[in-house]
Amino acid sequence: MKIVVLMKEVPNTYGERTLSLETGLAERATSDNVLDEVTERAMEVALAYADAHEGTQVHALTVAPEGATTSVRKCLAMGAEAATHVVDDGLVGADLGLTAEVIAAALGRIGFDLVVAGNQSTDGMGGVLPAMVAELLGVPHLTNLSEVTIAEPEVAGTRVSDDADVQVSATLPAVVSVTDALPEARFPNFKGIMAAKKKPLDVLSLDDLGIDAEDMTASRTIMLAIDQRPPRTAGVKITDSGDAGTQLAGFLAENQLI
Repeated sequence: MKIVVLMKEVPNTYGERTLSLETGLAERATSDNVLDEVTERAMEVALAYADAHEGTQVHALTVAPEGATTSVRKCLAMGAEAATHVVDDGLVGADLGLTAEVIAAALGRIGFDLVVAGNQSTDGMGGVLPAMVAELLGVPHLTNLSEVTIAEPEVAGTRVSDDADVQVSATLPAVVSVTDALPEARFPNFKGIMAAKKKPLDVLSLDDLGIDAEDMTASRTIMLAIDQRPPRTAGVKITDSGDAGTQLAGFLAENQLI
């Protein structure tokens, strides 16, 4: 079985995140960039299966700037056998639709039985990319899984909703996305870090994928305006002098919260 894991590098979750007021894009140069934690958990799903099933191939795939090589190498150090890194200036500011089309094209080149991704990245928080990729590939998808069971010829899992735990399954090939309810990813050990230097890392451009960047950037999502987040101000403090309930109700009504 060949499992491809979609990985994403994001600004450090615990750092300050800002948007460029000129481009509307995240300022990635102002913070440390790291692998998104939920995509690391997706990698752990694939590696845990590979540990128990000899012959399983785990491949990491990312669409990211050139500087993301360190994060890609971390995937290899964790245990992935190979990686593909799509880099192209035509992808700067790519929206979810364009990104999904590029990923689908790369998956067509790599080949797969199962694609595993995080349910949503901690920077964009779109939450729809895995489903979009599956639609483009014409394969079933299981999203927002808190448990995953891989057993050829199908994959199954549990999706937790407000009303019930839903058991879902699909025949391979398929795409699944996982939540942060899955176990944390393993840490790369010294042996893995050294081995990662010799593992294949394929760097592709849009031309390599047979994609015309000009054609793909037409009629895409655009940002019309952006403004700096206002500074945080002190909240309203209510002192109870016997009429705190009335004051609170008045505040909620004034702000159209009731």
